[in-house]
Amino acid sequence: MTEDARPGADIVYLPRWRARGNRVGAHRGRDAGGPGTFKDQVSFLRLPDARRLDLRATLRDPFENTYVRRFEARIAVEVWALVDLSASMRFRGTADRMALVGALCASLAASATRIGDGFGLLACDAAIREDLFLPATRGRAGAALAAARLAESVPAGASAAGLLAAAARIAGRPKMVFLISDFRWPPALLEQVFASLAFHDVVPVLLADPAEAEALPEWGLVELEDLEGSGSRLVLMRPALRRRWIARDAERLARLGRLARRYGRTPFRLAERFDPAALSRHLLGT
Repeated sequence: MTEDARPGADIVYLPRWRARGNRVGAHRGRDAGGPGTFKDQVSFLRLPDARRLDLRATLRDPFENTYVRRFEARIAVEVWALVDLSASMRFRGTADRMALVGALCASLAASATRIGDGFGLLACDAAIREDLFLPATRGRAGAALAAARLAESVPAGASAAGLLAAAARIAGRPKMVFLISDFRWPPALLEQVFASLAFHDVVPVLLADPAEAEALPEWGLVELEDLEGSGSRLVLMRPALRRRWIARDAERLARLGRLARRYGRTPFRLAERFDPAALSRHLLGT
């Protein structure tokens, strides 16, 4: 693991909505009260809290009303990692995908728990992998352990349909959700997963690898293995077939980009190495 990818490196994130709740945290809330950023001044009759009297505003009022200051509440949120463990995630090129996923989740866990947010983890293939499930927790040790277990897991599922059950499990109050996959799914499943997470702030994280395209020669026999369980076959690669292959993959990525933008954020491409600073820039710029 590189120095930039160490679990202690912070990921800076801001939810797209103002949080609601009763647990004090680092994010701007919808309600007023408690310590936070100055919001406005209101009549003492609306907020009878003598601790927040605004003497200057009170003395300026010709009608002799008494005013108090209101502050934005600072609220904690839940950050969830939803991870695809279908067999295509087993691909290894210039980097080990699961090592990248583990580094990302470890950094997310450390960043969230450091500021009082909860971190939860759901890994799925055709169903939820209960052995890797972590309910949202503010405990740093438990979150780090769950990320480490995930990095050592072996994707083997025939599909990622379990993500629909994962979306149902985290239904309720809006959350920040990092959806981590290579997104090699049928278009119908892609649409269903994003639609089921529409209530949340979803950050798609696209696992990619330059070796996927570089492995296709202009000419020659290529043995292709379907990691999702359909076996392997020998293909005579030629320039026209290679162009169609690359065009189809570009179409898949374009479809993902359109869908992600429709539901909020553009995908973050994770390839070769994990850089928390790059992810932070992406989150603050989208």
